[in-house]
Amino acid sequence: MKQAVLGLWQGSHISIYSPTCSRVAFGTDHHPYGSGLVGLSIMRIGVITESRGESRVAIVPSSIRKLVKAGYEVAIQKGAGKLSNYSDQAYLDAGASVVDEKEALESPFLICVRFPEDIDLFEGQVIACVADPFRHPERIKYCNSRKATLLSMDMIPRRLSRAQSMDVNSSQDNLAGYKAVLLGASMVPKGIPMMTTSAGTIRPAKVVIMGSGVAGLQAIATAKRLGAVVYASDVRKSAAEQIESVGGRFIEVEGMDDFEDESGYAKPLTADFIQKVNNTVCDVASDADLVVTTARIFGRPAPITVPSSAVSSFKSGCVIVDMNADVGGNCEETVCDEVHRTNGGVIVVGTSNLPGTIPTTASMLYSNNLTTFAVSLMGEEGFTLSEDDDILVGPPEGSDFFVQGMGGVLVCSGGKIHHNQTRLEGVV
Repeated sequence: MKQAVLGLWQGSHISIYSPTCSRVAFGTDHHPYGSGLVGLSIMRIGVITESRGESRVAIVPSSIRKLVKAGYEVAIQKGAGKLSNYSDQAYLDAGASVVDEKEALESPFLICVRFPEDIDLFEGQVIACVADPFRHPERIKYCNSRKATLLSMDMIPRRLSRAQSMDVNSSQDNLAGYKAVLLGASMVPKGIPMMTTSAGTIRPAKVVIMGSGVAGLQAIATAKRLGAVVYASDVRKSAAEQIESVGGRFIEVEGMDDFEDESGYAKPLTADFIQKVNNTVCDVASDADLVVTTARIFGRPAPITVPSSAVSSFKSGCVIVDMNADVGGNCEETVCDEVHRTNGGVIVVGTSNLPGTIPTTASMLYSNNLTTFAVSLMGEEGFTLSEDDDILVGPPEGSDFFVQGMGGVLVCSGGKIHHNQTRLEGVV
């Protein structure tokens, strides 16, 4: 019986088998993950249609030639790119195979946008996707039960320079920030830029962006380009210069410091400081036409930055676009995947997948990220998951970028959580 790739730890050896590979290679190490987990001269990538509600596709036709050149075969499920406007013919022309779902799922290496639901992974299969393992530990449990290898791309050590071109968080957040402003602007009941007409002068809209990470900075820049007067906040005092560089006016909060952890993500804030931020920023936003909230804490529910009491003080017609509706929301009035109007006339937008509303571009950027990542796994010995790869296992202890208990994208393999992922062990 044919088997797709199997990585079985047998003492100090990892054995790999695949019907799509021209040779079998072995990695040797005394660690169950091995220093060379997999070595194959040809590896087949499978790309499937995403779960319902997701319009993106993981690999686009323009990435196929690069993957093939690196030594991959690519099998894409028929119609997988339809919602992103990538035709089956475009994949065929680029050198991919168009297959049914069953055949795509038999591939040794699956590349997806989201963790696929209702599929059967097999022993040794490798899957790369955005798994959000801290919020969904059941996905780790499932992969371990199947002895599959999970590469969660949202776990990438983003401060590493080499990681920048593989950072799906940044590429998708950029688009989300852009689309949040466009979506909000389309609902604001007034013009955005200043206009001088024969009938009078229209004052520019006031926009407040809460948070100035990747998404927030793009939101500031987009609102500024539309002609709005833009105010922006952040818990990091150092963000002031970045905000001003893209046209925003920094909202400083008394007692502000650089609330950022070693991995570059915002730290959880104290209740007192959250209250202070709420009071200061929401006061600035009380007469705003558009408010965009971007505060997201890695692996945790979104902090409430716009309580119901603040919403009730906002003017009628104000639009709040909550970019974190999928993880609880920053606004206390947010309802995930709904747009509703409060009794006070404030419109609250809870779209959960903003990049998915522009799937052609979002898919292209995601594909570029994953293609760069996949190519990096192909060395002289073929497809390899190496303990020496900081992207996979995290920076070594002693490195400026080392974070205790946090590894890289390699979450689990062979039925075990990777030994660098001790923080994950606490939630599984």
